[in-house]
Amino acid sequence: MAMVEIKVPDIGDFADVAVIEVLVKPGDSVVTEQSLITVESDKASMEIPSSQSGVVKDIFVKLGDRVAQGSVILSLEASEAAASAALPTAPPEAPANAPSQASGAMQKAMAPVSAPVAPQPASAPAQAVPAQAIHAPGAAVVSALPHASPSVRKFARELGVPLEDVKGSGPKGRITEEDVKNFTKAVMGGAARTQAMSSSAGADAGAPLGLLPWPKVDFEKFGPVIRQDLSRIKKISGANLHRNWVMIPHVTNHEHADVTELEALRVQLNKENEKAGVKFTLLAFVIKAVVAALKKFPDFNASLDGEALVYKQYFHIGFAADTPNGLVVPVLRDADQKGLMQITQELAELSKKAREGKLLPGEMTGGCFTISSLGGIGGRYFSPIINAPEVAILGLSKSFMEPVWNGEAFAPRLTLPMSLSYDHRVIDGALAARFNAYLSQILADFRRVML
Repeated sequence: MAMVEIKVPDIGDFADVAVIEVLVKPGDSVVTEQSLITVESDKASMEIPSSQSGVVKDIFVKLGDRVAQGSVILSLEASEAAASAALPTAPPEAPANAPSQASGAMQKAMAPVSAPVAPQPASAPAQAVPAQAIHAPGAAVVSALPHASPSVRKFARELGVPLEDVKGSGPKGRITEEDVKNFTKAVMGGAARTQAMSSSAGADAGAPLGLLPWPKVDFEKFGPVIRQDLSRIKKISGANLHRNWVMIPHVTNHEHADVTELEALRVQLNKENEKAGVKFTLLAFVIKAVVAALKKFPDFNASLDGEALVYKQYFHIGFAADTPNGLVVPVLRDADQKGLMQITQELAELSKKAREGKLLPGEMTGGCFTISSLGGIGGRYFSPIINAPEVAILGLSKSFMEPVWNGEAFAPRLTLPMSLSYDHRVIDGALAARFNAYLSQILADFRRVML
């Protein structure tokens, strides 16, 4: 066995990029072209593949590190055959001004997502994806890594295509961009089911919707315009929101809660902890109330997995955070095991990291239930979109004062509007109404959270 260092290859003009994912760990067996880390510049992200097969011994980068061409990623224990195959050989003569293929491929992978991608030539004509190639619940999982270049992997990620389900038409079964496009066309045409659709109670892709094509408009013909690419966050979240809205049958239940006493308690706690620098927000109280409601109504703390429901025994609560680049959803883990003080502090820390773009991937995954609050902006009610694979999301609007009859007279009460969107495949209207009513009762009398 020979020890080999795997380094960052030529990635074009990007001299200092951040590591946002480490995809392997010591002891893992990797194959040639398997992705090792994901890096991100201010324009795009890409995966750095391995140039060798072998066993990972030591990893020299971690999340948040910045790397450039030549930076050592890890050391690999490669077989003698693999190591000898990696020795440089004299390349065929080429014109001095011809750029290297590796550099060109890396620059293409690092190009902005909005840039048009030229289709790669395939050695065999693209074919429709056969039914047996599509992953279905209960099917055997393919252990081999799909044979595709980093640029094709990036292209498939943007479209949400599972590469293990795509049949490659290139040399030695290599997956090309054209294969990914054909797979997408087959799914959209109702010829197959994607893994995501299979996990949603085996829903069919369905027949084409028969919609008119998106209008092509020369906007400049009507006046001056400014064109600006969507941010990376908006591209990713937009694709997820579109999928969730189309695939999940949404219903929204509207309710309101009397938070007069709760607001008084919040103001009092802020005064008592002013010197400690802790500022309680209404969201911290709502999270505690939501956990109590999830315990009473466990269907809201579940996810669809094929034709089964997975009931989670943990309580990780996501909350929508508004950032300069778009909406992100940090996840507060184990909210049931934390008090209001700790929840408040962690909310502040996660919100700050979200605004600065420093959230780690692990801080945005694993959520059970999401809260989207517009309380600081305005509005009375809205219909939030469910964050799959969750089955419900709670929207909070701006609280307002209204007169409420107390049996003797009208009294001013602070009212919090709540909008609960739920997946109608899992939750029916009666259960949603009970959940919202129970949540309203807890917020009106926060002592119930201790029951």
